[in-house]
Amino acid sequence: MLYTCQPGCANPLHKHSAAATKTSEAKKLSVPVKKPAGKNKQLRIDMHCHYFNPAVGKKAAVLNPGEQEMPFIFANQLTRDVNTKQMKDRAPKLSDIAVRLADMDRMGIDIQAVSPAPFQYYYFAEPSFGAELARDVNDGIAHLAGQWPDRFVGIGTVPLQNADMAVIELERAVNKLGLRGIEINTHVNGKNLTDPSLGLEKFFRRVDELGVALFMHPNGFTSAERLTEHYLNNVIGNPLDTTIAVSHLIFDGVMERHPGLKILLAHAGGYLAHYWARMDHAHRARPDCRTVISQPPSSYLEKFYFDTITFDPVMLGNLIDRYGADHVLLGTDYPYDMGEEDPIGLIESVKRLKRSDKDMIMGGNAARLLNIPAKR
Repeated sequence: MLYTCQPGCANPLHKHSAAATKTSEAKKLSVPVKKPAGKNKQLRIDMHCHYFNPAVGKKAAVLNPGEQEMPFIFANQLTRDVNTKQMKDRAPKLSDIAVRLADMDRMGIDIQAVSPAPFQYYYFAEPSFGAELARDVNDGIAHLAGQWPDRFVGIGTVPLQNADMAVIELERAVNKLGLRGIEINTHVNGKNLTDPSLGLEKFFRRVDELGVALFMHPNGFTSAERLTEHYLNNVIGNPLDTTIAVSHLIFDGVMERHPGLKILLAHAGGYLAHYWARMDHAHRARPDCRTVISQPPSSYLEKFYFDTITFDPVMLGNLIDRYGADHVLLGTDYPYDMGEEDPIGLIESVKRLKRSDKDMIMGGNAARLLNIPAKR
């Protein structure tokens, strides 16, 4: 999913073509802007899609961000080469709005809830610079949503390496820029989100108070020495890191202390969503699994939301059966090669799913979480 470096990278050793790295935001769109579907039609909303801000990428280049990302560190040379080619091929989809709109129309998507490309978290930056980069990313996404309000709403980012700065940017992004949620990684520089040294309790409390959605999206697995071959740090590592992050949010009591949190999990919730009974058994069997939470772990897991990126109708059907159609949302992971190219077809292929449930999954749930009119 991830590139080995950023679009806009000027490192001559990487041999990126200029065509692959320049943005066309300032250009007139080369395709007509299709309006979302007609009156009273249920909107199709993509809750899992990404945008890369080239200007921010250029500013952050002093950090050599590509070489600090887990998908680069824990990858063999073939994977790095494949990722570099993907960067060249897909960079326009990340930043060129004309290309994006054409792809949305082809896929049947009316609105994208656009979130930052995961490698624009920049948690490894010095906190004040990280906060500056987060502001720039959020300003860019707000500008995008403001230019095409019928097609995009914005999901922002915050500098989680500093809890106070994260809260400040959360409030600015939501209250001033009008962003509908915040995307967060599954860890902060290798630390669990519940690590006391991070002090993120105040962040989760403020998110709960504001009532905005969190979109949790991994960016490779940490300590992945055994996952360097075959792109396993993404194929296995991304859902594994989500599993670990969610387990800590549950067992460390974040979900119990902040019951109003609305957290959407990428990639259908990782492995925990499909193997939840083991943690319930542990909670019954062992006192060290009951030190914080008062209820079975799965009761907190049921509060999460899950995207549809399962690649299999039976697995998607099981997810819907377990957590309810009201907790599953259409996602594509656009524009990466680990994404779902036909999200509507996947949902339609789930057997015995009622039309009303399909409509919730395809857009109704996202409209409710993000305060978007469900029909236009």
